[in-house]
Amino acid sequence: MAHAGKPAEASWTGRYPDLGTGLVSYEDSISPEFYELEREAIFKRAWLNVGRVEQLPRKGSFFTKNLDVAKTAVIIARDLDGRVRAFHNVCRHRGNKLVWENTPKHETSGVCRQFMCRYHGWRYGLDGQLKFVLQEEEFFDFDKADFPLVSVHCEVWEGFIFINLADEPSQTLPEFLGPMVRGLEGYPFHLVTERYAYKADLLSNWKIYLDAFQEYYHASVLHSQQQVPSLRSFESGFKAPYYQTDGPHRLVSTGGWKGVPRHLLPRDQMYPIEPNIEAGLMGPWQRPDIPELDPANLPAGLNPGGLDPWSISNFQIFPNFVILVYERGWYLTYQYWPTSHNTHSWEMSYYFPQSRNASERIRHELTAVISKEAGLQDAGTLDGTQMGLESRVIDRYPLSDQEITVRHLHKVAENWVQSYLRDEKAVRA
Repeated sequence: MAHAGKPAEASWTGRYPDLGTGLVSYEDSISPEFYELEREAIFKRAWLNVGRVEQLPRKGSFFTKNLDVAKTAVIIARDLDGRVRAFHNVCRHRGNKLVWENTPKHETSGVCRQFMCRYHGWRYGLDGQLKFVLQEEEFFDFDKADFPLVSVHCEVWEGFIFINLADEPSQTLPEFLGPMVRGLEGYPFHLVTERYAYKADLLSNWKIYLDAFQEYYHASVLHSQQQVPSLRSFESGFKAPYYQTDGPHRLVSTGGWKGVPRHLLPRDQMYPIEPNIEAGLMGPWQRPDIPELDPANLPAGLNPGGLDPWSISNFQIFPNFVILVYERGWYLTYQYWPTSHNTHSWEMSYYFPQSRNASERIRHELTAVISKEAGLQDAGTLDGTQMGLESRVIDRYPLSDQEITVRHLHKVAENWVQSYLRDEKAVRA
């Protein structure tokens, strides 16, 4: 279902009649009660990305992840057989948080052969099995085999590590991702591993920031200095030429430069450092000399609309994970981790091919900094949005056709909550 331009037979939104075109409520972003339902209905049922395999470079590597939205924390580890596993970060003895460093509230990482509880010294292998109990003879009818760490469902897709907190996931990870997201399969993520990571705590509901990063209607206003001149103006706005939804996920693709040397772009549309370093918001001006990253060799699912020129494909993977792939040979990820009904933690990572010299390293760093600046421009509006919504002066809002992704996200969140409530009612009956 690929279209290089707006469908003639209908608007983008019109292609998905179940979304409707009416006013949209944001009660799901301001209601503490709805947030409590989301915790159970979405974040304890959906597949959640928690990192990449590069964070586990060898046997015994591990990292921890705090999941406030699910009131738990997990350990992600590569066991001695090389398998990636996940466990709840809780000792089976008295419930102490098992793996931590300076403070239990902080995440940590490292390499080890066993995990030891610093409260009473119980030790667990990388496979989660209980290996040692201090004064084991003091326990009653006790068998270590009965007390392994509590496992979490864990699967790896294209190097991305996903977990599912449900007792039994309703779908495998490939089934959950579906054909649109799986259209990324074959992208050389393993060659794009130089990472720059940042984190910020924000005063808004998690979906509010997802909304800000899945539409480009705001781009010509909020990011006026950073936009490609041929694609935007303050008066006419910016329109991404391709939209798609698949299951709970969304995709937006944009066009880009074609035949315009970067050094001929207007200087007032760049930061002064960009022409000197030859890098900017869209990435280094020169694409990496890596055949696998040539647009001609990339998987067709990366640019399903067949845009020419193509610049970015923005994959919004439900519930809270984003992969943004750039034609210039790099990609970024965003994660939005809820911490309350009106706060969340935003994690951003920028990935490039490994630098071969200082010049490439500087170009990568500059791209990451300028991209982070664009993200912070989005983030800077969020507490104002949250305040406005929480005033409840307005209860329904209009969305344009190119905000189809916004409409879709809130529809999906509502659907998952309603499905959960139906399931709970059936169980009680």
